[in-house]
Amino acid sequence: MTIEDLHRLARRRLPRAVADYVDGGADEELTLADNVAAFRRWRFTPSVLTDVAKVDTSTTLLGRRSALPLGLAPTGYTRMISSLGEPAVAGAAARAQVPYVLSTMASTSMEELATHRALEEADRWFQLYIWKDRDLTTQLVRRAAASGYRVLEIAVDTAVSGYRVRDARNGLTIPPQLTLKGLVDIGMHPGYWTKMLANPALEFANVSGGAGGGGYTIDNITKQFDPSVSWDDLARIRDAWPGLVVLKGPLGPEDTVRARDLGIDGVHLSNHGGRQLDRVVAPIDLVAPVRDAVGQDFAVFVDSGVRHGSDIATAMALGADAAFIGRPYLWGIVAGGEAGVDKVIELLADQLTRTMALLGVTSIDELRKRGRTLVKHG
Repeated sequence: MTIEDLHRLARRRLPRAVADYVDGGADEELTLADNVAAFRRWRFTPSVLTDVAKVDTSTTLLGRRSALPLGLAPTGYTRMISSLGEPAVAGAAARAQVPYVLSTMASTSMEELATHRALEEADRWFQLYIWKDRDLTTQLVRRAAASGYRVLEIAVDTAVSGYRVRDARNGLTIPPQLTLKGLVDIGMHPGYWTKMLANPALEFANVSGGAGGGGYTIDNITKQFDPSVSWDDLARIRDAWPGLVVLKGPLGPEDTVRARDLGIDGVHLSNHGGRQLDRVVAPIDLVAPVRDAVGQDFAVFVDSGVRHGSDIATAMALGADAAFIGRPYLWGIVAGGEAGVDKVIELLADQLTRTMALLGVTSIDELRKRGRTLVKHG
């Protein structure tokens, strides 16, 4: 089984509009395609005749041990994709001993997620948007700290919302609304709609009471994206947050160095999975220059296009501390529920372990130290 197998199964089970919401990207979707292709342009140059009887995939991410150099990235409105929602994804992350990042746009509140007994020891991070309503932003920061989230990940690639052609053509609304097309879709996907209708109404659970009083549709929420956000705003949040801060969305050495000098603890190189600015560079191709710019003692994470354990190995060899996934675990939860997310992580772990053995390395530290001797751009 592969992640693509789970993807195909998930598409069959989801209404087209929801499947396209997960799979789609901005504008012409050039970046969406290039994110995956960029990983595949890298080639390995392995060593042979080395003892690889024992391969250790564990590593340390921002001071905490992780079983894999892998994290589960924030995805908005997960309960629209599966009624199991964010708790199921976080539960899989906890079992696998990898970080999970809860989105501001989640359909489960940060407080509710924190109260799940199975997640008490989970490595929970919270992803924050800096919104026009600065009081709401401050409240989110305080609530995340009070709820025990270890890392605050501040997303800075949404000055405005990207335009997604598939969503517009499908007439997607969030929350979903029943239309004539939707009624036809109920007949085609009864299992999906039965679960949706049997559960509490969908909402942006972290922002109830906000959104400028205009309700909680995606249109009203995205109006909170603030094109005036600046480095000064970042500094104020850095000062207000008691824990570690990661900046999500920079795509170059200059912004990364500036973040480091501001006291940020790490960067998450990301183009939002190709959902914001089209024709932007794939993050994997920026890992090496960013690492060269900031040195070894600064956390560098990467996402957008990770589909195989060899992608994770490539990211580590180029200098990343961890790779994050979003769409793959959404496909997993649709295809197999919480066990489907477990399966995605298991597949990536097995593929990473095998890739490391065939490269001739036995630890993530060794993979990163030998780094660019093991990969070349092909």
